[in-house]
Amino acid sequence: MEMSIEGLALDAFKGMNEGMDPAERAELYLRLSEKYLRDAEELLAKGDLVQASEKLWGSAVLMVKAVAASRGVSVSSHGELFSYVRRLGEELGDPELRRLFSVASTLHQNFYENWLSGDVVREYAEDVKQLVGELKKLVRF
Repeated sequence: MEMSIEGLALDAFKGMNEGMDPAERAELYLRLSEKYLRDAEELLAKGDLVQASEKLWGSAVLMVKAVAASRGVSVSSHGELFSYVRRLGEELGDPELRRLFSVASTLHQNFYENWLSGDVVREYAEDVKQLVGELKKLVRF
């Protein structure tokens, strides 16, 4: 029986404290981020804006974690995520990363509040795709 990528990731993440290789962790985060982005596209096509919003947020978070893991850094809380994205933006001279990550955070809020229109969620989805694409370039294996 083949295990889903989420199942593989959960099993791997449970064992992270047992010395998982940072490159392996980064690859798992990256693959799961890409899967969530695909899932979000499907959910948007079905009109499920709430679930699409959360998948987009998850994709952004996991790609930030992929970059961090590939550099040997562990990022776990919302505050650490925002701080890490800020540092990346400063390192690269690209303040747009912070704005794009804030857009992803707004989608996370939308998961709970369901206040964004379909047009806005679709527009923000494009921003998240841009963010994920930019961050993916920073993952080091």
